[in-house]
Amino acid sequence: MNKDISTGKICPYCNNPTAYVNSTVVYKRNYGNIYLCIDCHAWVGVHKGTDNALGRLANYELREAKKLAHEYFDQLWKRKVKKGWPKGKARAKAYKWLSKELAIAPEETHIGMFDVDICLKVVELCKPYCV
Repeated sequence: MNKDISTGKICPYCNNPTAYVNSTVVYKRNYGNIYLCIDCHAWVGVHKGTDNALGRLANYELREAKKLAHEYFDQLWKRKVKKGWPKGKARAKAYKWLSKELAIAPEETHIGMFDVDICLKVVELCKPYCV
């Protein structure tokens, strides 16, 4: 993936530069800053206290797919936490498993970086392990 896209500086939909703005622009509440494509209305948040994007910009369809992927993936690793695993270890092991299942390099395996198709594949992979 293009570095400018993965850092939120360029919109993956129209290839235009993004604006670094306060999240009140889209949420009507301050959750910190975001990268926003004015033309596509795609955005991504940033890690708290930084300007580092949490993933790639997402339009409505991708935001919904990411939410669904997290719904199932989070159930998967949180089941291990309930069994006494440390939270960070369970999540890291789940991402390692997901990396192998998707045949994606571990450093590229993060729901924040996935497209719609990969998010739906995450749901398909995780669903059998969820209740």
